[in-house]
Amino acid sequence: MHIVFALLGLAILLFVLLDAFETILLPRRVSRTYRLTTWFYRLTWRPWARVSRHITAPARRESFLSYFGPLSLIFLLAVWAFGLVCGFALLQYGVGEHVQLAGEKIGFATLLYLSGSTLFTLGFGDVTPVSGVARALSVVEAGMGFAFLGVVIGYLPVIYASFSRREVQISLLDARAGSPPSAAELLRRFRHCQDSTVLDSIFRDWEHWASEVLESHISYPVLCFFRSQHTNQSWLAALTTILDATALVLVGVETHAEKGQSPYRLKPEQAKLTFAMARHAIVDLTQVIGVRYAPGGADRLPPETLRALRESLAQQGLRLPSTQEAEQKLAKLRSLYEPYVQGLAARLHLELPQWLRTDQRRDNWQGGPWDALLRAQGPTVPAADRYDHF
Repeated sequence: MHIVFALLGLAILLFVLLDAFETILLPRRVSRTYRLTTWFYRLTWRPWARVSRHITAPARRESFLSYFGPLSLIFLLAVWAFGLVCGFALLQYGVGEHVQLAGEKIGFATLLYLSGSTLFTLGFGDVTPVSGVARALSVVEAGMGFAFLGVVIGYLPVIYASFSRREVQISLLDARAGSPPSAAELLRRFRHCQDSTVLDSIFRDWEHWASEVLESHISYPVLCFFRSQHTNQSWLAALTTILDATALVLVGVETHAEKGQSPYRLKPEQAKLTFAMARHAIVDLTQVIGVRYAPGGADRLPPETLRALRESLAQQGLRLPSTQEAEQKLAKLRSLYEPYVQGLAARLHLELPQWLRTDQRRDNWQGGPWDALLRAQGPTVPAADRYDHF
């Protein structure tokens, strides 16, 4: 029986160490199903999300969901530490010999206490290993405790540095595409730019951002659960907006002829590259967090919304082709990414952006705690026109 306990302890140690290595140090997606981290997030996220459904206020619900990402990091580290303590305790029980002060009987609970104090390098000395194997295990466990502490110290700053880089570009999208963002608003706000390199530069920045999100979120999938600072923003909404906007450009968006200017068509070259990178990120991230294909999702762009989108763009000096070929091309482009973004939104409880915003909600940069006092002191620019007067 002691041999069985020793083998069980060795198996637990290898299982925990392999899982920690794959989660923290291995910079690639792990497709193996039987993983401790996978089970942990599956068993914790679902009840957490189920509780959030009972919170009716959107701001409070987002605040509640935002706690999961940071807390899951702490509890996952605690699960790993508990697994190491149990594994070494089983090894000590199977192959070691020990002496306890005051002559008390050595039981498994005592060895758990010894393993915990050794892993966290407390070293009280009230339980002492006396065999060579037991002493070697204690030394190995103490060294692993130092390594575990070093991994924790190095792991958390990397996570938050990746989160910070992700949020910078999302904050920049606020003044470019609204809050929440939309593809029509992004094109509207840059409709007067005769230099097409301006929009190309924006798409190029988002191509790099999508590649960074792909790299960081594959290496550290917990970042998928981290929410943005504003309730009307998210990394998924930003990525979907860019996919929507580049899809429209690929279909063919032209500007109307204005006084002293000739119409021109937005160049699709950079939009094609950005669409490819953003779609790559979306597809891979659905596999990272285990999203399953669920057909029959809501249509984000039904015919009536497409007509309204075309009319809204026309009012802003932009023309979206209304031919059957253009509509088929847009439908094909949407089918390449919409099932994936809808699956991610359902799993992570995130809101997807609209193609066309129908409300007159202000951008985040236009709001402030003193707005009511400022309005009382004099007239202000209407919310719908503030960006054009900026």
